[in-house]
Amino acid sequence: MSTFVLLVLLLLVVVVLLLAADAVYLVHRHPSWGQPLAAAFGAGTVMAALVTVVLAR
Repeated sequence: MSTFVLLVLLLLVVVVLLLAADAVYLVHRHPSWGQPLAAAFGAGTVMAALVTVVLAR
């Protein structure tokens, strides 16, 4: 892999970690947001898996 691809992947990891930390803080402060955020992350995971399958072909 090129250096550019590795840098983009690193940036994506950092962004995902920041979003997860924000979600944890939001659920800690407002527990009623737990289920909607869990559903959103579940849907995002399914979409990421589908994109991975499509791009692997």
